[in-house]
Amino acid sequence: MKLKPWAVKLALTIAVIALAALNVPGARAQSSMPRQETWVTNGTVRAIVRTPDKVYIGGDFTDVGPATGGGVLLDASTGAPVATFPKVNGMVYTCVSDGSGGWFIGGSFDKVGGVVRNCIAHILANGSVDPTWNPIAYGSVAALAVSGSTVYAGGGFTSIGGKTRNCIAALDATTGDATTWNPNAGDHDPYIHALAVSGPTIYVGGYFSSIGGQIRNGIAALDVTTGDANDWNPNVSGGDYPEIYALAISGSTIYAGGAFTSIGGQMRNCIAALDAATTGAATDWNPNASGWVLALAVSSSTVYAGGWFTSIGGQTRNHIAAINAATGAATDWNPNANGSVGALAVSGSTIYTGGVFTSIGGQMRSCIAALDAATGAATEWNPHANNAVYAFVVSGSTVYAGGAFTSIGGRTRNNIAALNADTGAASDWNPNANNNVYVLAVSGSTVYAGGKFTSIGGQSRNYIAALDTTTGAATAWNPNATGGDYPSIYALTVSGSTVYTGGEFTNIGGQARNCIAALDAVTGAATGWNPNANYFVYTLTVSGSMVYAGGGFASIGGKTRSRIAALDAATGAANDWNPSYVDGWVNALVVSGSTVYAGGMFTSIGEQTRNHIVALNTATGAATNWNPSADYEVHALAVFGSTVYVGGDFTSIGGQTRKYIAAIDATTGTATDWNPNATVRSSYSPFVSALTISGSTIYAGGKFPSIGDDRTRSNFAQFGPEVSPTPTPKPVSDAKYWEMYN
Repeated sequence: MKLKPWAVKLALTIAVIALAALNVPGARAQSSMPRQETWVTNGTVRAIVRTPDKVYIGGDFTDVGPATGGGVLLDASTGAPVATFPKVNGMVYTCVSDGSGGWFIGGSFDKVGGVVRNCIAHILANGSVDPTWNPIAYGSVAALAVSGSTVYAGGGFTSIGGKTRNCIAALDATTGDATTWNPNAGDHDPYIHALAVSGPTIYVGGYFSSIGGQIRNGIAALDVTTGDANDWNPNVSGGDYPEIYALAISGSTIYAGGAFTSIGGQMRNCIAALDAATTGAATDWNPNASGWVLALAVSSSTVYAGGWFTSIGGQTRNHIAAINAATGAATDWNPNANGSVGALAVSGSTIYTGGVFTSIGGQMRSCIAALDAATGAATEWNPHANNAVYAFVVSGSTVYAGGAFTSIGGRTRNNIAALNADTGAASDWNPNANNNVYVLAVSGSTVYAGGKFTSIGGQSRNYIAALDTTTGAATAWNPNATGGDYPSIYALTVSGSTVYTGGEFTNIGGQARNCIAALDAVTGAATGWNPNANYFVYTLTVSGSMVYAGGGFASIGGKTRSRIAALDAATGAANDWNPSYVDGWVNALVVSGSTVYAGGMFTSIGEQTRNHIVALNTATGAATNWNPSADYEVHALAVFGSTVYVGGDFTSIGGQTRKYIAAIDATTGTATDWNPNATVRSSYSPFVSALTISGSTIYAGGKFPSIGDDRTRSNFAQFGPEVSPTPTPKPVSDAKYWEMYN
């Protein structure tokens, strides 16, 4: 299925595993419903540490904010979300007014306001989901248009309104049923991106080679009664995937934007004006964009264009421009966005703008902004979306915004943040790491952080740092890890005056140390403790006089040890505890009583067949009979009372279907009824990579589009409230970096 190219955030996510655990005996999950107030992130959460007043999180994200879902009604004056509006648990690609104060929305989602709705829904003027209008699209909806009693829909669906329909359909505005109108778009993987109705004709843009019973490439005009294509045939061509992303009608002219080099019989780069008469010929108007045009809006004598271009209308213009409707020349209006613009709406003297940018109109604006139509300057309106904005509908004193965001109204936080433990909102603490944070640990007034960063807390720090819990500033503590092909810190744990650390490095604390070290908590200097691992150390945990280590190593502490070892906390030597050959790697370790729980990517450990999770005897190293048998990798573990909480890539564990997170009975190895059910969405490869429990609260982090019954929470969730303040033991935080290439 083809999706809007601008709708895809171009980033490779490094797969990293993190564990952060606070051992509070007897802690239990209250329900599978996440706490609504706790903020979420726009990227992966890899480490979590709880203190009495804060929840510290690390990972690869740039924003934290309230969980609003992918469609939000905003105040046109203040930019604040309207609190009572129903949340959408996925992406909203398109939205239109229903003419009665409500909205039709389309996208890639399956719930709106807790009501099951597949990719298309009707929200009434009172903010409730229409209880009867439910066309159920099988495939995404990317374009909507309303004409009288009919809702036209386009996208990548194969069925909608109870009928087979290929990418385009007409729906009854009252019942949601598909009418007999059926243009039937065809091609290999066709997709409709744009619809525009004018009298008896509906103009269609997208990626297709036939529609309405005729050969039509990317653009067509269809009869609103019969669905047949008329003679109008601009015939888009050129480029690898010539297609139309945007259409706008003004009088007798059809403006088209997209990815093409020829349209209407003329050479035109990505933008053109077409005669709306039967010819479909391109006019002389030729702004000649240097890249894709993704959004168009017409106001009087001006055509506003947004997209992925750096020049248009004969001028340098970054991603957004105003073009003279008569000449095709760019006006002086120049908001200069630093990323793509994919949504535009004109309302009086304001141009609402959405896309994937962080700066526009001379101000920092995250993916959404309001621009002065005269000057191009950003107004004070600043809703702050945490991901791409794709669509707008302006209606009176409100603006409905849809997109790939999961939060509006948040704050910029680069890879590390602190949330208020009571309210769930971000605090002012902001160390601003310049790359991923994989692991966190707290001791007293210090937050220790490890990862791939080289700057944090306002200072240069190579992969490891100590941060003030009040200010977020880096302290003078600076072990300065270096060496290795992919230097990073993946594991940290604090014990007394010592900080144990693991990862990939060859030098730390001023000494040669291979992948594992003990650092003085005051000076940052490496102690004499030197187990000298021959490969990555992914996880560390301290229990009594032992430091348990897991990773990808084959020797450590002076002995042959396959991926798991127990090291003397005083000497660094490996003791006799030796679970024997592990046929993969170990990501997570937790010690509880006489048991060491291990998770990772393995099928054999402790001389037994064990799939990705195992319980090992602390005396012998042998695997116990406990055998939940996950069907794929385990990344995080936490033990509380008689329950082992597990996060990873699995979809089955403990004899039950459990997607990426589960609670396992510590005696039987069977999955309990607790089932937050992290979900999959197109383009996602989800996992849960961090777990922490404090009191009666479970915190879960990872890479997931939604989790729990409300289905609107991304990458971070809190299950259950605190019962009462509890003295917090020393945190143990571990992380694993298993994707070699960044």
